This record gives sequence, structure tokens and C-alpha cells, in this order.
Amino acid sequence: MSSNQSIESNELTGVNRAFIIGIILNLVFVVVEFGAGIYLNSLALISDAGHNLSDVASLSLAMLAFRLAKVKPNKTFTYGLRKSTILISLLNAIILLIVVGFIAWESVLRLKSTEAVEGDSMAVVAGVGILINTITALLFFKNRKQDLNIKGAFLHLTADALVSAGVVATGIVIGLTDWYWLDTAVSLAIVVVILVSTWGLLRDSTVLALDGVPRGIDPNKVKEEILQFQEVKNVHHIHIWAMSTTENALTAHITVADDFNLSSFEPLKAEIHQVLYNLKIQHSTLEIELESESCAEGIV
Repeated sequence: MSSNQSIESNELTGVNRAFIIGIILNLVFVVVEFGAGIYLNSLALISDAGHNLSDVASLSLAMLAFRLAKVKPNKTFTYGLRKSTILISLLNAIILLIVVGFIAWESVLRLKSTEAVEGDSMAVVAGVGILINTITALLFFKNRKQDLNIKGAFLHLTADALVSAGVVATGIVIGLTDWYWLDTAVSLAIVVVILVSTWGLLRDSTVLALDGVPRGIDPNKVKEEILQFQEVKNVHHIHIWAMSTTENALTAHITVADDFNLSSFEPLKAEIHQVLYNLKIQHSTLEIELESESCAEGIV
């Protein structure tokens, strides 16, 4: 095994370990927080528990996607199951939106309620949530930029820690003032936080699921970089899409002069592949055309 393969294997093991630890910690806390929310009559705690439960589901699905992405290609799935990482990322966003709907509905029903809430105990339980969510988020900090699902897990857990901090503050204020309406108000604030943190994930996942150009890749920049080669007269029919949340692909037609030595195309193609790789396009397929035989222009 090469040193690069060894490093990659260690990273995979570390990510899997992070998922398992995160799932266990959050699942235990969901049970505790939900029970405490019912006992203390706190909708804010119950809402936060619902959000944390969605994170358990998201972490479980993300871990599944991480494993499916490693399935080797076969006759039926010639790309393997890499695309599942995008579909699961989209599913995670949808799950969060469903949770938002539930929390918002319960909050609206209790807007006129003045039921007593034990603020001090509520703050203690939420304080434990800050600790658990922060620890779990830190497990994904290192690899958050490498995969959309890992990024989603990191953002959700970070948002959870902030939400729990808001619940702690609310519990303290309620304990001092008996402003029980704050419990419902914080539940609605949690809805806003979840929506904000989910929007980016939903947008990016939808774009990738529809084979849109991945975020961070500019088709015009790609074309400009290819045209930097003197041998290339034109480039068109550029198609860029995501094979997974970590791998991107491209196909393009490269036009060269009619007197171009075709035996020189392989070295040229290798150089273009390297340029594209530096632009975060790991898999590229290039078709060579002579100027006199060039087909119609594409979108790019």
C-alpha cells in the first residue's frame, strides 16, 4: 500500500469513527432532552430534541452515503454508487425541512399559552446539549471542506450548539422573570436557524442532483484555461457535473488546426487533464476535432 493510500485509509477510518461517535452521542441526548422537555413542559427543549433527532438521521444517512461512495463500479452502475452521496444530501435537507414544519406548527399552537416552564432545569439540559453538539461538530471540522455531506453534518451540529445556547439563555431569563412566552418564541427562532442552515445544503444538493455545475467551478474559467494552450483553436460542448459530493466530471470538444499532428494529441490531452484537475474536475473526457470538421457550438 502506498503512503497516499495509507493516508486516505486513515482519513476514511477517522471519518467513520466521527460518524459513529456523533450518532451515539446525539441519540442519547435526544432521549434525555425529549424526556426533559415533556417533564419540564418546555416546547423549546422538545423542539431542540426534534432538531437533534434530525441530526441523528442526517449523520446516519451521511455515513451510509460515505460507505456507498466506495462501492466499485459494475455492469449496472458503471460509476459505482457515488451519486448516492448527492441524493442523500438532498434527503437530509428535506428531512430538516419536515422537522422545521413540525416545530413551527407546534409553536404556533402554543403562542397564546402561558403554561409554566422550569427555566433553571431547562437551561441545565440545554447546556449539556451545547457540550455534546460542540464536541461532535469538532469531529467533522477537519474534513468539512472535502464532502458536502460532511459539511452538512458540521453545519447542522454547529447550528445545534448555537440553538442550545439560545435555549440556555431563555431558561435563565424564564427562571428570573417567569416570562413563559419566551419558550415559544425561542422555538420559532430555532425554526429560523434551521431554515438558514438548511437553505445552502438544499440549494447545492438540488443543483448537483440535477447535474448542474458544482459550486466553485466556473465554466467560463474552465474554457479560458483550456484555450491557453496554443494548439487549441476552440473548445465547445462543455458539460460539467458532479459524480458525487467530492468528484466532478467534464466532457468537451477540443478543436485544433487541420494540420495538427494527431500523434501529439495525447501529450496535449494529458496537460489539459492536469489543468482541469487543478480546477477540481477529477474526471474529464476530451474529443478532438479538426477546424474544418468542427460541429456546432454548445452552450459554453
